[in-house]
Amino acid sequence: MYQENIVLCGASAYEQKYYFNQDFNSLPEAVKQELQIMCVLFTEEIGGILTLEFDDDGSLQFKTEALEADGRYDDIGSVLRIKQLRQEKRELLEALEMYYKVFFLGETFEDDSPQEGQK
Repeated sequence: MYQENIVLCGASAYEQKYYFNQDFNSLPEAVKQELQIMCVLFTEEIGGILTLEFDDDGSLQFKTEALEADGRYDDIGSVLRIKQLRQEKRELLEALEMYYKVFFLGETFEDDSPQEGQK
């Protein structure tokens, strides 16, 4: 069954606006602020529009787009910056994916850590 991606947040250099999906309002305020800073700085530096979206598997995708006439948009810089963000924010992005999978997709995860008294 095909389903559209669920947008977590996004920013636009054109409208100079930030969007946060209120379905994720239960996230800690510090996480919401970090997402806002990350998205806004990306669009200030690279231009265009950036959205963070969950695909139907629960993976977080970075989507960028720009107007065809936008000479300021840095296509190559966009790819490099996303790669850098994925490395620098790896822990945050993995935690967001787990949050989505548990609370939105209903997946359960087994705790792999050894229990007390076990080796």
